[in-house]
Amino acid sequence: MAFTYFFRDLQTLELICDHVIPDLLLKPAIEIWDAGCATGPEPYTLAMLLRDRMDSRQFKNVMIQATDIDGSDLFDKIIFEAEYPREQVQRIPAEIFEKYFIKIENKDYYRLTDEIRGAVTFQKHDLRTMNSIGREFGLILCKNVLLHFNEAERIDVIGMFYDSLMAGGYLAMEQTQKLPAEFKELFEPVVSNAQIYRKNE
Repeated sequence: MAFTYFFRDLQTLELICDHVIPDLLLKPAIEIWDAGCATGPEPYTLAMLLRDRMDSRQFKNVMIQATDIDGSDLFDKIIFEAEYPREQVQRIPAEIFEKYFIKIENKDYYRLTDEIRGAVTFQKHDLRTMNSIGREFGLILCKNVLLHFNEAERIDVIGMFYDSLMAGGYLAMEQTQKLPAEFKELFEPVVSNAQIYRKNE
């Protein structure tokens, strides 16, 4: 489950920025849980997109908690250092890459700026335990993970996500992962062209 890359499923991330973040900006803090983050490209992509749409004061209130089962025990170090080889950053749009990445001397690696790094923390976590990492999240992002679970596990995990969201909080999943019928009354769709839902109050 560690395969990912920067700016994967950009449409969903941009729709989150357009339809979810303006609502969350009204809160004292924007707390996000990115479940199944692999080595960090997804939470860092979201952080860069958010920074592009916020001033520095607003961005200081963004807290992305990234989690993954991390069978290799390498993700914590990679995400903390936020250093990625050239081949992993080549897809990033030039204007964003130039703003948020710094070339590391004597290595073909690039490090994210301290501002972006500071918005993301990592902890090892297994979704199948059904133990949430917290409560009152404004947004939970879980993409390219639930497809590896059976239907009963998916229902249990989404139920755990529901309990972990604040009233009116948002859940975003990959385009191929439809919301189970059991949650029809608990969430409402935000857009028609992505799997983004708002928790009913």
